[in-house]
Amino acid sequence: MAEPVRDDVAARRERLMEELRIYGGHHAELGRRFAARLGLHSTDATALLEIAAAEERGTPLSPARLSERIALSTGATTALLNRLEAAGHITRTREHTDRRVVTLRGGDRVQQRADDFFGPLARRMDAAMAHYPPELLARFESFLSDLNATMDAHLAGPDPGAAGPGPDA
Repeated sequence: MAEPVRDDVAARRERLMEELRIYGGHHAELGRRFAARLGLHSTDATALLEIAAAEERGTPLSPARLSERIALSTGATTALLNRLEAAGHITRTREHTDRRVVTLRGGDRVQQRADDFFGPLARRMDAAMAHYPPELLARFESFLSDLNATMDAHLAGPDPGAAGPGPDA
């Protein structure tokens, strides 16, 4: 009798992971469309969204932190920031008491364009989540935090593909 319950749990986990993969695909497509709307490469738009989101949270990013968030080398991040700054999308400021620390700021125009683009979706997402009690949303948040921590730990470990070709090569 224990086996059917285990199979049901495994099937539910599989369906949940599939839904998360679909969500990830939708998220990537939204980023691609936002980039197209701004006439930017998708990586540049992703960086711009990271900068705007961090600023909105009250924790603006440094170039190094942005580099970590979008998984680019420091050199590639510098080139990306040069493009965004030249286009007037961001500014680099020295606000910290340690004047070596650079803070990335998005322009008001960028925030407005992001709000215009993502605002309708945000309202739909809020409406969808409104059907769930706060306790369940807290459990979802904890669940997603656990998944993200697991993925962070995996990504921080050795690259499984770095060992060379697999047995089928």
